[in-house]
Amino acid sequence: MKTLFLVSGEISGDTHGAALMSAIQEQGEVTFSGLGGPKMHELAGDVEDWLEHAAVLGLWEVLKKYSYFKAKLDETVEKIIATQPDGVVLIDYPGFNLRLAKALRERDYKGKLIYYISPQVWAWKRGRIKTMAELLDLMICIFPFEKDLYEESGLPTVFAGHPLVDSMAALRNANLPRQENLVALLPGSREREIAKLFPEMLAAAKILKERFPEVTFATSGATPVSNEKLREMTKEAGLSECIEVREKASRELMQTAYVGVVASGTATLEAACLGLPYCLVYKVAWLTAAVARRVMSVRFLGIVNVLADREIVPELLQDRATGPGIAEGLGRLLSDAEVRKKMEADLAEVVEKLSEPGSEDMDAHGCAAEAVLAALS
Repeated sequence: MKTLFLVSGEISGDTHGAALMSAIQEQGEVTFSGLGGPKMHELAGDVEDWLEHAAVLGLWEVLKKYSYFKAKLDETVEKIIATQPDGVVLIDYPGFNLRLAKALRERDYKGKLIYYISPQVWAWKRGRIKTMAELLDLMICIFPFEKDLYEESGLPTVFAGHPLVDSMAALRNANLPRQENLVALLPGSREREIAKLFPEMLAAAKILKERFPEVTFATSGATPVSNEKLREMTKEAGLSECIEVREKASRELMQTAYVGVVASGTATLEAACLGLPYCLVYKVAWLTAAVARRVMSVRFLGIVNVLADREIVPELLQDRATGPGIAEGLGRLLSDAEVRKKMEADLAEVVEKLSEPGSEDMDAHGCAAEAVLAALS
């Protein structure tokens, strides 16, 4: 029986990791260990749930926990060297996983090193691609343009299709009607994102309510705690009567809202899959932003814009992510039917590119599982 050690360090990585594990179990006999989240731990008790410590965002936040991550990296290397699994599957989370891959090669680990869900080195540090080609045995990517990019460096690469497009398919087919005057306010799932972005969304709501008296707003957090925070902030802003806080309803909002404002991240691709015309917003610590400006090698932050190589979705970042800025972007979508319809068509075109599966018989996770098992054989 083959053995795999998996490493993910974010909520999305835990979701993808669990789906990959399930798909692997359907295709072969494999035992799992590693680092992940609650979903991966539920499937295999030897996968440690470390998300409480691992899921941090931004350079400054990582630096504050440097000693923890260094100790965890050393501990993980020793565990893998001692147990010698047949393969290690690194799921996104590049800050930790690329260092782990390098450390394992330095310790002469003999198993396969497989990366699932490519880190966006094409956006930040293209020079890393050559290093990754030297360290890894296989890259499994979810964006079609990544395959050529990695194979040019000599790294065997499989395009498995994007898992999110698969998971959104049933919702897209639900054909829920849009509510003409409903605006979705989606500030993200992290506490820091809510603290930075939701006040600006509330300020935008006040401006829009004056300009469009008929509009209503709705928001939804990822957890009961975040929902309670959204309610408190809405009440403090005096907007409880026109902003509804819904329980675990972000995807429903993406289907039924007329337009929306969405924090940069996975949710922006979800919104695209569900056809929501939206503005993208984001704010990070000043140090993180300063470093990002120096190292980014793409013109856009939003993956929809990156894939299209043009600005389909307005990007309101840092000093532009303000109440007036958001209100202006949403106001244009609310008042100009042609702009809104053009964005809907452009979003559909981008999603179509991502829906080309790696195999006609399997979804994205199934294709990825097939590639992992082939690498181990």
